[in-house]
Amino acid sequence: MEKGFLDAFKKQLEGVELKVDKEEIGRVVSVGDGVVQIEGLPGAMAAEMVTITKWPADPDIPSCSALVLSLEEYTVGAVVLGDASTVQEGDVVRRTGKVLSVPVGEGLKGRVVNPLGDPLDGKGPLSSGGKLETLPVERKAPSVIERKSVDTPLATGMKVIDAAIPIGRGQRELIIGDRQIGKTALVVDTILNQLHEPEESRPICVYVAIGQKYSKVAQMVQELSERGAMEYTVVVVAGAADPVSLWYVAPFAGCSIAEYFRDKGKDALIIYDDLSKHAWAWRQIALLLRRPPGREAYPGDIFYLHSRLLERASKLAPEQGGGSLTALPIVETQLGDVSSYIPTNIISITDGQIYLESDLFAQGQRPAVNIGLSVSRVGSAAQTKAMKSVASQLKLELAQYQELAAFAQFASELDEATRRRIDRGARLMELLKQEQYAPLPTEQQVAVLFAGVEGYLDKVPLERVKDFVEALLERLRNLHSELLKEIRTSGKFEEPARKELAKVLEELLQEHGFTTTT
Repeated sequence: MEKGFLDAFKKQLEGVELKVDKEEIGRVVSVGDGVVQIEGLPGAMAAEMVTITKWPADPDIPSCSALVLSLEEYTVGAVVLGDASTVQEGDVVRRTGKVLSVPVGEGLKGRVVNPLGDPLDGKGPLSSGGKLETLPVERKAPSVIERKSVDTPLATGMKVIDAAIPIGRGQRELIIGDRQIGKTALVVDTILNQLHEPEESRPICVYVAIGQKYSKVAQMVQELSERGAMEYTVVVVAGAADPVSLWYVAPFAGCSIAEYFRDKGKDALIIYDDLSKHAWAWRQIALLLRRPPGREAYPGDIFYLHSRLLERASKLAPEQGGGSLTALPIVETQLGDVSSYIPTNIISITDGQIYLESDLFAQGQRPAVNIGLSVSRVGSAAQTKAMKSVASQLKLELAQYQELAAFAQFASELDEATRRRIDRGARLMELLKQEQYAPLPTEQQVAVLFAGVEGYLDKVPLERVKDFVEALLERLRNLHSELLKEIRTSGKFEEPARKELAKVLEELLQEHGFTTTT
């Protein structure tokens, strides 16, 4: 009887599929400084999001998210993305099966968000600005086959950079120097200078603030808004008071936001301000995850962390849409030491560096760029023919001036030729000074640099160089706008244009009474 019942029951079950929803549930075994160790999640993936819920359940305490960063034999290490003060041992952890992603799209332009994509500017939800998508914060860099050589300039509006250390679209150029000597001011001017670009070729700018005070970021955003630059800018902020996990995520999230525009065939510019703080954040997280410390207590994978971030900057081949992503990482040095661990790491990853020097800053040189230690490995490939025609001579003149100026300190008497070179070099250094929030379009830079390298400023007293340059630019804008337009549209500085500019300079010198060398 019993056997017959079992046979009948088995027959009924034949062909029936039992569907059981399996869910991996773990628990927190330790927590400290925002880093949690979890047991019971054998299938967890690196960079996966998990949800931590209070146990026993408490409706007044919301669940929080954590990012898996370490896969051990028996436990999983994760960082809490947000307030970790409510997380305790024994809390329940559930897998989501999703990697950390960030919203991307046109709706982010003009907005200030945190690294998770939550708006911080009080302008309502991001969706109000247009359709949004999501992209993982960790993405594979384009392969060599998908790339194209860098050949289009990204103008910064700074005479010294666009002439001597040109940046191309798709390049990675490090900005390095001590604190409070104008690194952020330089990149803000670069964002503002994109207003001079035609709208169809204007890069979308993504500024990533890591560990900065919200008040400082708010001041910068207000400046960009007042000048009309926030229309094409996205600001990603991990503030000084935010958890260190957000510091870690911020540059990767900003990079994914910028990559959206690059993959649509547009040009994008991303600024990481700064990667020194990002390295500090990773050191703290890694040591809490019990990664073995290496040089200066940084774990060995700190190089891989920054290289996989900066490798995502690229100029894509036309078959891939032809977009570009230019990266300007900022690194802070201590007492000008560019040979310390993090600066040397990032110098070896990037395509050149702009070195800001404290001594030049103290002497009143703005921006305080040391041309001797700064380099762009893309070079004149990222310059227009017009800029190239005046920049090559400028670099030669400045190199000779720096060598002779150092020698002249120890020489009591100098011959006339040496004295003339030193005088011209001093005027060129004065010419390269530039105030903040005053980036110059390329064609105006060409005109000013032409006046310097061709010797027209030799007759102008050093203290009057600034006034003379301002008078020249004003005259060109008001009376010779066609000349400026021709240089801009053609990208060349041909003989007729050179003769017309030389005539303007001669007239201006006579009007100001500079007929003999002073």
